[in-house]
Amino acid sequence: MTLKRLILIFILTPTAVLLAVSALFNSWQEPQFQSRLELYQTNIALQAQAWQSKNSNDDNLQAIREAILGQQPLESATKQYQEARESVQANLDKVNNKLAQLRSQPEITPIPPKPLPNVPPTTKTSQRGQQQQLQQSFKQLQKLLAELNLRLGILQAQQGQTDTALKTWSELEQRSDINPEFGKTAAVLSGLWSNPPRLLPNPQERIQKNLEGWFRSTALVQLYQLQQRQEALSAVKAAQQESAAQAVIKLAVIGTIPTLAALIGLILLILLFAQRLLKGKASLLAQNADIPWSTPWDGETVLQVFIIGFFFMGQIFVPLVISVLPIPRPIVDVRLQAFSVLVSYLLVASGALLVLYFSLKRFFPLPEFWFRFRFQDNWFLWGLGGYCAALPIVVVVSLINQQLWQGQGGSNPLLQLALESQDGVALGIFFSTAAIAAPFFEEILFRGFLLPSLTRYLPVWGSILISSLLFAIAHLSLSEILPLTALGIVLGVVYTRSRNLLAPMLVHSLWNSGTLLSLFTLGSN
Repeated sequence: MTLKRLILIFILTPTAVLLAVSALFNSWQEPQFQSRLELYQTNIALQAQAWQSKNSNDDNLQAIREAILGQQPLESATKQYQEARESVQANLDKVNNKLAQLRSQPEITPIPPKPLPNVPPTTKTSQRGQQQQLQQSFKQLQKLLAELNLRLGILQAQQGQTDTALKTWSELEQRSDINPEFGKTAAVLSGLWSNPPRLLPNPQERIQKNLEGWFRSTALVQLYQLQQRQEALSAVKAAQQESAAQAVIKLAVIGTIPTLAALIGLILLILLFAQRLLKGKASLLAQNADIPWSTPWDGETVLQVFIIGFFFMGQIFVPLVISVLPIPRPIVDVRLQAFSVLVSYLLVASGALLVLYFSLKRFFPLPEFWFRFRFQDNWFLWGLGGYCAALPIVVVVSLINQQLWQGQGGSNPLLQLALESQDGVALGIFFSTAAIAAPFFEEILFRGFLLPSLTRYLPVWGSILISSLLFAIAHLSLSEILPLTALGIVLGVVYTRSRNLLAPMLVHSLWNSGTLLSLFTLGSN
């Protein structure tokens, strides 16, 4: 066994596996992005439910409204906020327990006067760093919990549950461990909905500062009615109607288009499976289904490309290069965040593709069907059909996945940035990363190289399954493994049947584009 093979198999591979397992384990303790996304959707639905047509007797408009929002939007929103509050409280308890454990651990300090060169004085620093990070998370969770309680109280009050709302706000007022601003805002809201009502100092300022969207306009309506400020009341109601109309359009766009595509995909899947049963190997799904690639390299080359080109570049080399660059941290500006994500991704992709090239160079010219791009083929139909078919499959898997993880398991941080970014330039950069760079790089690596390479040892269907699982694991988020594996299987089927990398690239690009644009639409609320 050569030295190169020893290093690859016994040093680099265990290191990469350890890094991946560590990242996955860390993601297990993080909240899922889906939970925050659901709150954004709930907030838009609350704004939309305030919409009133000029023709209140129009049954068609009422039917459309109920189809988009459901019959009980306030009750649904209350349930969503209660679940979010319970989730945040559970995470808050976890962080508090970790802090208590760290504080109870003894700190290791070098004893003067002699320095101890064999005992690096990093334990205390590391422990303090962990404490600071946990304390920061604790404060953020406290702030989020306070915001949820403010909003939940308004939801309860609007449903006639005034006593419950006053209790929710009263508990918030009594919390001395949070920003006093939230307690004062809770007191303002309690005064507005009390019987008889009470007006505290600076109510409008506190409402506008600590509430948003439907919650802000609802509280302001209550305030202006008590103050008998008709002009201000008319203005806020007009603004509420304008926002509600925009919210209805947004919900229709982000709900109708994917639903229509998913319905088309479901019909397509039924037709494809029916054709497979009726026509057998002459069907579209059976096309190239059992034909492996001719692979001149072995598993060591595959390992080399992924361990050195993907994991080493992505987890060690590129983060190390970026860490030594003179960049102010943390990066606050959203455009710089987006640019940083794009540059990091391009560096990882370039490094991995270079490793791939030099690993395969000695096998040139490659056998037929390797890394095949054919623009004059039916790749567009495969790509469009694959995207529609992926929607119902991934949605069903995601629903099951949500029940398994119960809001935990972490998520791709790019999704959060895209949701909260309302900058056109930043969105353009995010779009370039997710809809162009990612499909090109990941499809070349996972479908173009890994999947065909595995057909040397496995049948085509086994290669699709294993490559899809590794594709999901490479995203280093436990909660995304099942949905991304399902997506990877669709991508693998599209590629093996079409034998054209443009087809899975189109599916991947459409998927990421749809996700990104939906997030930007939700965040624009």
